[in-house]
This record gives sequence, C-alpha cells and structure tokens, in this order.
Amino acid sequence: MRPLLSWAGWRAVLARTYSPGPSARYRGASGAQGYVRNPPVGTCDLQGELDRFGGISVRLARLDALDRLDAAAFQKGLQAAVQQWRSEGRTAVWLHIPILQSRFIAPAASLGFCFHHAESDSSTLTLWLGEGPSRLPGYASHQVGVAGAVFDESTRKILVVQDRNKLKNMWKFPGGLSEPGEDIGDTAVREVFEETGIKSEFRSLLSIRQQHTNPGAFGKSDMYIICRLKPYSFTINFCQHECLRCEWMDLNDLAKTENTTPITSRVARLLLYGYREGFDKIDLTVEELPAVHTGLFYKLYHKELPDNYKTMKGIY
Repeated sequence: MRPLLSWAGWRAVLARTYSPGPSARYRGASGAQGYVRNPPVGTCDLQGELDRFGGISVRLARLDALDRLDAAAFQKGLQAAVQQWRSEGRTAVWLHIPILQSRFIAPAASLGFCFHHAESDSSTLTLWLGEGPSRLPGYASHQVGVAGAVFDESTRKILVVQDRNKLKNMWKFPGGLSEPGEDIGDTAVREVFEETGIKSEFRSLLSIRQQHTNPGAFGKSDMYIICRLKPYSFTINFCQHECLRCEWMDLNDLAKTENTTPITSRVARLLLYGYREGFDKIDLTVEELPAVHTGLFYKLYHKELPDNYKTMKGIY
C-alpha cells in the first residue's frame, strides 16, 4: 500500500513552520501518495494505507517517535488529517493503537472515533466519513466450537468424555474452540487428541448448531460443529485437567442413555442411522476450491456429488 500522509506532514499543516523543499514534498489530493523524505527533528513518520473500499488504515505502532508524542498534539494532528481525508472523499478511518499507547484512545474518541475491536496487544477504533449511517462491518460475531465424534466401525464403539468442573457430568464428544486460521476438521482432530490421547482422521461434517446470546461466548452467537472422525489409535490417555472420565462406549448405548446432552443424543442416533444405512446418507464431505482472492482457497462442505455431476459430462 502507498503511504497517504506522514506525521511530519500533519505537523506542517498545524504549525505552518515547515516548508517542503526539494528533498521533502507532499502530494495528497485525489488519493495521490504523500511522503516526507527527511522529516524535521522531533517528528515521526505515520503511514496511512488506502484499502480497496476507500478507507484509510493508520497503524500507530509504525511511529518511530511514538513515546515522545503527547496526546494533545496527536488530537490536533488527527483532526487535521480527518478533515483532509474527508475532503478527499475517503469513506472511513481505521485507527490501530498499541496497548502501551492507549493514552491516544481518549483524544481519538473526542473526535468521534468508536471502538471496533481489541486484541491482546492493541485496539482498533473506527470513524465513518461517508454519507449516512456507518456501513462498516462489525467485528466477528460468532465463536466456533468443534467436537469430534470418533467412531470405530469395527467395534461400533464411540469415544465420549465427561468434562471436569461441570455442574452436570454428562457424556459428550470431546472438543473445544477453533483457533484462528484453523480448519474445522483440524480443530476436531487436535481437540480429540489433546483431551483423550486418541489419534484420528477427519471423515465428514455431521451437524451444526447455532445459538445466540450465549453466556459462554460473552453474549455473542455461537456455532458448535460436530465432525465424524476415524480413529487410528485406541488406548485412552485423557487429560486430567479437562476430563473427569473418558471411555469407548457402544453407540447404541449412547443413543439410549439419558446421561448425555440433547445434541450428543441426536448425533449418536444420526451416526447409528449412517452405520446401518450408509454414511453417505448423513455425511457432509469437504472439498477445497479456489477463492476469488488470488492465491487463496476455501473449504466447502456439502453432500457428495456423483462424478458425472462434478464434471457435467453426460448431463442434459
């Protein structure tokens, strides 16, 4: 991305004490790039990046002299920059503030910036510059939990656990929250191994539960996905910190027991149906396809297509 405005440029606008010479110039209109090659002593270079939606992203962590910048000067500089970006027709400003520089949050808020989200080491504030109500997307609204239904077809046994530190110790499938950038199947395999010591392979997606205003998701929406896994080891070595009990249980017994959660009972019956009638009746398989973004791919889960429908040969 091209830099749009430098901190030295802001100070020049405010104080009118800096006249660009041959070695330093600014060309900011109509989205052209702005830069200061040799900023004056005591100033630092703030890079603003133009995104594909016409917004500006400003990352304060890139300021060389951030520790020497006071909040009042920052507020004046930000105000001048916002006025310029608004005159250029920019749609929004994304302001990324490191946690150790949180003193800049209040000055930004006084100019109309609002919190968008926070990570462990930074917060992101936004200011809508376009016409009408803000059309900026909200931050992630769901958390994703994944469980693995590890089913051994040769013995008709399924792996179940009882969580430690729960009010009701009911049988359920091992699982946990998906990590950023982690595929659903990989989450199921990892969580099963971490909780039970059982190695497995992803086979299919069985069910998706969507629940809103979940207390365990900080009041946000929650997705809980159960995958069918094939075991490659069978000796249980469960995590004492997370699990109270872990065992291989007959699938028919799990489908009948009352000491389980409603979703576990329903998926157990789904697996029993698949075992008897064919897993093609219940499985959502996965295929990797190219995304519209160059070089990226995504996973698509769906019922298996016959080969002739995949190629469309002989289909009229």
